[in-house]
Amino acid sequence: MFVVSKIFWIAAQPLSLAFLCLCLGLLLAFLRWRRLGMLFSAIAVVILFVVLYTSAGVVQLQRLEARFPQPTNDPVDVSCMIVLGGAFETPVNTYRHGMEFSEASERFIEALRLARAFPQSRILVSGGDGSLSGVYEGDAVTSERFFMTFGIASDRLIRETTSRTTYENTVNTKQVLSGTGLNNCLLITSAFHMPRSMGLFRKAGIPVTPWPVDYRTTGIETLRFDFTQPTLNTQLTSLAVRETLGLLSYYLMGRTDSLYPAP
Repeated sequence: MFVVSKIFWIAAQPLSLAFLCLCLGLLLAFLRWRRLGMLFSAIAVVILFVVLYTSAGVVQLQRLEARFPQPTNDPVDVSCMIVLGGAFETPVNTYRHGMEFSEASERFIEALRLARAFPQSRILVSGGDGSLSGVYEGDAVTSERFFMTFGIASDRLIRETTSRTTYENTVNTKQVLSGTGLNNCLLITSAFHMPRSMGLFRKAGIPVTPWPVDYRTTGIETLRFDFTQPTLNTQLTSLAVRETLGLLSYYLMGRTDSLYPAP
């Protein structure tokens, strides 16, 4: 299923879908099915226009981010926090042995802040190598270098190094927690990723408090044309599409009880 999901996303992401429609349109035109070829070519153009020059994807991402409210104050006490992987540039770190971050760095920055504010807390990092090749170190491995650099003792860390997907994050985290006695942890992940994560953790019977970070939108976005930032629009739309497809697929597979989990 892991390999299938990876291959599916290669084809289903917006730019790939537009490219495939365009190729199919050209092939059909070459085979003299010109009307059908023009139809698929037109679909490709529409996809590209929506992705590049509208805020449709940004608005959808904003809806995902708003599903679980942003914390306004720190909790009274923190005994445990679960940090989901996806914040490190794992191919780079594997070969350079560094701590290069992706755009989701706030997951670990916030965990570091809370770890300092609550020195008795434990940190469970769930994240293995999510690539198809499986040759890279995961976030859980890199995180030890990160936390130790900033004075967090290694005995406060619990590393879950084998998960490749959010579903595996959940299953493996449940197994780890059962052997530690920790419960009612904070769940730290990107805000747009929180609905899917909370749906999985609830289904697995793991009590957690959502702690969303890594916001990518302003919170006041509206649907409009936007010709100023096509590259960013494409990136945010791809995130929104991927997360929405993830919600749908997990619900259809019975891994969550709700299509669109909420508080």
